[in-house]
Amino acid sequence: MRLGVTMFVTDRGMPIRDLARAAEERGFDSLYVPEHTHIPVSRRTPPAAGQDELPEEYKHTLDPLVALSFAAAATERLRLGTGILLAAQRDPIVTAKAVATLDHLSGGRVVVGVGFGWNVEEIENHGVPYARRREATRRNVLAMRALWREEVAAFDGFEPSWSWPKPVGGDLPVYVGGAAGPKLFAQVAEYAEGWMPIGGHGIKAALPALREACEKTGRPMAKVIPFGTRPTKDKLDYFAGLGVEEAVATLPSGPAEVVLPLLDRYAALI
Repeated sequence: MRLGVTMFVTDRGMPIRDLARAAEERGFDSLYVPEHTHIPVSRRTPPAAGQDELPEEYKHTLDPLVALSFAAAATERLRLGTGILLAAQRDPIVTAKAVATLDHLSGGRVVVGVGFGWNVEEIENHGVPYARRREATRRNVLAMRALWREEVAAFDGFEPSWSWPKPVGGDLPVYVGGAAGPKLFAQVAEYAEGWMPIGGHGIKAALPALREACEKTGRPMAKVIPFGTRPTKDKLDYFAGLGVEEAVATLPSGPAEVVLPLLDRYAALI
């Protein structure tokens, strides 16, 4: 079982280069960071996790790709992931180059976790109707994968084009985050390597539907990475029994004196 960590990296908390070094020194496999381009002050959309107030770190989140470049420069083997990238809110041509550049400069250590988003006004500020965010995510990820894989890539929205650098391995692993369901599993089965369920609750019950979706497309069973979990030995053993090979533990967004003791506690589980 590989164990990674995720944290809302902000302009107020533990610097990501220090977090990345600490994670690598303690034997963690990966570091994932989330994305919010901005938070509209209207707050029409309630917090996704059900809080009365949106946590302060949402307002202060760093750009994930720029932040991960600092993590890459500070480490040698730590895998670097977006958890998650809001693909519907991004230009796929620009993002494909940025992600591939990060992978090139890091020596092939990038993992792309993507999601559909939950903040209605944030999504709509990017010109994407909330009801079409899944469609936009699919289109943008497929466009990025074409640019990563093909010497001359073309897709709906851009003519045959060159785009370098290419990812070190010729492509990048893509995982889709979100709650279990036929719409999500259809996208996982079509264009991704796996599913990133938040927390990990309900994985066992969802596996048959995920397997069926993959079989319909003729692809192997998708990998499952429980994301943002609070790991214990029993929980990790349970995940392993389901065939899970990697889990990602959540860390609080805060200074080093808050983050490092929990990082040490999680490291004892590796």
